[in-house]
Amino acid sequence: MPRPRKGARLGSGPTHEKHLLAGLAASIIWEEKVVTTIAKAKAVRPVVEKFITKGKRGDLHARRQVLKQIHDNEIVTKLFDEIGPRYEERQGGYTRIVRTGPRRGDNAEMAVIELV
Repeated sequence: MPRPRKGARLGSGPTHEKHLLAGLAASIIWEEKVVTTIAKAKAVRPVVEKFITKGKRGDLHARRQVLKQIHDNEIVTKLFDEIGPRYEERQGGYTRIVRTGPRRGDNAEMAVIELV
């Protein structure tokens, strides 16, 4: 997980932000595409990139490091069995953020973050 920044966070505090980003990263790994706000997409991108890099390593230590943050065995299994080997030749840049326009209810800028 990236170190929480000082000042305004995505949630109410650093622990909440850490859990929010871990849940969002799990959704991206499971569904490979998630619609969220631009701020959350930019914040979760390095988390997902690090998880995929650990998935490429594929060893037990990397799996346990990911399991500390994502507590679902199915998602971690998909990361290490499908997604990690898919990006074996790629050196980085596993995600793409595409802006989709404002949300209808509160006019928040929305984006789609997806695996390349």
